[in-house]
Amino acid sequence: MSLFLSSLPLWVGAILIVVLPTVAASSGLVLIRRHVGLERLTPNNEVAGFKFAVVGVIYAVLLAFAVIVVWERYSEAELTVVQEAGAATTLYRLAAGPGPEALATRTALGNYLRLAIERDWPRMAEAKDSRQVNTALNDLYAAALRLARSDPQQAATQVAMYQQLDQLTQARRTRLHLALGIVPIVLWEALVFGGLLTVGFTYFFGTVNLRAQVLMTGILAFIVFMGLFVIVSIEHPFTGPVHVEPYPLERVLADFSAD
Repeated sequence: MSLFLSSLPLWVGAILIVVLPTVAASSGLVLIRRHVGLERLTPNNEVAGFKFAVVGVIYAVLLAFAVIVVWERYSEAELTVVQEAGAATTLYRLAAGPGPEALATRTALGNYLRLAIERDWPRMAEAKDSRQVNTALNDLYAAALRLARSDPQQAATQVAMYQQLDQLTQARRTRLHLALGIVPIVLWEALVFGGLLTVGFTYFFGTVNLRAQVLMTGILAFIVFMGLFVIVSIEHPFTGPVHVEPYPLERVLADFSAD
């Protein structure tokens, strides 16, 4: 469900996650007042107010924790792409040389980056990976091994190349893992049900001015569901309108073409 919501346009997601639930929360308060009466709700104000303060703080901490965790993992996804681009650039420089093995290594590296941009990103938007990119990475390893065997005296250069290949592989595995989603199902359950209970707690209050109470409930619901909307929007870092772009890889590939 979170993957589907993440893939929607922002305005559609805002309507489904923020606007409609806020309207439903405000309408629910009106229905409660019609069926329960003000005289039965007013005595709850003092006790319910104290308990609502505790409930509100607990949910606010949970929501803030989730937002921070998701944002940190989103930033990690951006950094991972930058690291992958850096490893590719270093590997390209280490494979410099006029020999056919060096040329084959640089060609395999460029092919990997091109396929990563063209194939991996659309697949990661669906929380999947691309077999073509897997094959391109295998071809890159094979080309690097042939280059190492062609000049066994360059041991230091070979070690550096394998380190960059390892970093390149780890970066790709990291972004493929992050594409699956960041928030575990148990945390989603706590966020959704906690938000509904927090907003529903306002139904225990009774004020003479019904419009003011509906407005207060609507504002609280809007803030709660806006927090959930932020989490949904970046929960899959490579999906939807708010996603990590392959710009670092594209710039590296452009630099390769310019050489």
